[in-house]
Amino acid sequence: MKRVLISEPIADRGLEVLREAGYEVDVQVGLEPAALLEAIVGASALVVRSATQVTAELLEAGADLEVVGRAGVGLDNVDVGAATAHGVMVVNAPESNIISAAEQTIALMMAQARNIPQAHAALVDGRWERSKWEGVELDGKTLGIVGFGRIGRLVATRAKALGMRIVAHDPFVSEEGARKEGATLLDLDELVASADFLTLHLAKTPDTIGLIGKELLAKARPELRVINVARGGIVDEAALAEAVSSGQIAGAAIDVFDSEPTTDSPLFGVPGIIVTPHLGASTREAQDKAGIVIAEQVQLALAGDFVPFAVNVDAGAAPELLKPFVPVGELVGATFAGLIDRLPDQIDVEFRGEIAEVDNSLAVLSVLKGVLAQAGDGPVSYVNVKSVVDQRGIEIRTVTAAAAHDHINVLTVRGGGHSVGATVSSLDGEARIIEVDEHRLELRPRPDMLVIRNEDLPGVVGAVGCELGNAGVNISSMHLGESADGVAALMVVATDEAVPPGVIDAVLALDNVATVRAIRIR
Repeated sequence: MKRVLISEPIADRGLEVLREAGYEVDVQVGLEPAALLEAIVGASALVVRSATQVTAELLEAGADLEVVGRAGVGLDNVDVGAATAHGVMVVNAPESNIISAAEQTIALMMAQARNIPQAHAALVDGRWERSKWEGVELDGKTLGIVGFGRIGRLVATRAKALGMRIVAHDPFVSEEGARKEGATLLDLDELVASADFLTLHLAKTPDTIGLIGKELLAKARPELRVINVARGGIVDEAALAEAVSSGQIAGAAIDVFDSEPTTDSPLFGVPGIIVTPHLGASTREAQDKAGIVIAEQVQLALAGDFVPFAVNVDAGAAPELLKPFVPVGELVGATFAGLIDRLPDQIDVEFRGEIAEVDNSLAVLSVLKGVLAQAGDGPVSYVNVKSVVDQRGIEIRTVTAAAAHDHINVLTVRGGGHSVGATVSSLDGEARIIEVDEHRLELRPRPDMLVIRNEDLPGVVGAVGCELGNAGVNISSMHLGESADGVAALMVVATDEAVPPGVIDAVLALDNVATVRAIRIR
């Protein structure tokens, strides 16, 4: 039974998802780093939130780790590069808190516009300061949204309902895409110069650290108010504090900081700036969703299935048409690896039929995973398979063709003078190997198979069967492959168990048998 280590609290329903899937759920909350290094040994998965630091040292200690799950959006506490190098998948729950973050943005924008925290503090302190805390309306104002992804668009929808005009900046969004959301795309300088409110919804990267700094704020109108519910560090805190203090801009509302947790920032105590302690995802609904979603992602990863929210897998979700061919790809790759003596310099992954017209990137990864795992190239997963291929210096070519001849869809792997092709049966939805080394056949793949090249002469098939039978090896099925000219010079024998080396040698010694390859699909 695989063990899932939970180092920070997640929703009870998330724990139930993992237990129902048959995993041992080991909840050890609040471990010190040294204790966590001990607890990670033997664990197949680790689930964290934001406090646990998933370092290269921890990943090294977790030699059995297959996946690290972050129950939330950011990955600042996970060394994704080290995880990738170890073949460990990293998954998160990027959509779990998007509504909460969008609502926190709107809440802070309203609180800033109407001075609600300041008025509250004055009143409970015994001061009725109605005239002092005059605010501004949102209706008719321009909201500049930097980062027009999922959260930015949710904010835009809510702000439009308040009568605001939306302008946005995002180099990865087309003008047409923004227009459909009721926004106008602007370059960053123009957006800052025209906005009454500016809200940030982008990741913290080397390119975005200090993005909202002294130089950019100098281009703003005095009416500007800055809202940040994204990540600390995107706003230069000292520059923002100075801009508000000097009256260069009207104010700010900040939920995230350079260093967290913190009780010391240049922003604290500046009139016109309101602050909250990173509450963007702090709703009951967001916390529950994060726990459930991450449990589902971890379950998929441990089952070897495609994981939608894997951050270090270089492939998107398989289209419905291609989904059955993802496990088939791994099977074909493993069978191909059993035919070759060494990994070839070039491997072609060929898609014929309707599957040639859709995104096949995940199926290609699946093929390579099957090839390399069967070749005994150490731990291979969807995460590190491409890097292993690159290290090996293997060229991977994807070939597509509309025609599939006798079958609607065919996936074939070629390289080093060998080939294996397969399809998915329209009758039962199961895989069928339909070609081995350019010989046509049709068989259900089995874990143990012999691929035998022979002369097309009477008695060869019977001799092979007798040799295996005399050795006590049960044949579950035998399939003869025909070459393009109709010569049956290849057979695939599926057995109930692995054929001992001595028996393989005896089959090879039979008259008119040229080669014997034993394939054991792990």
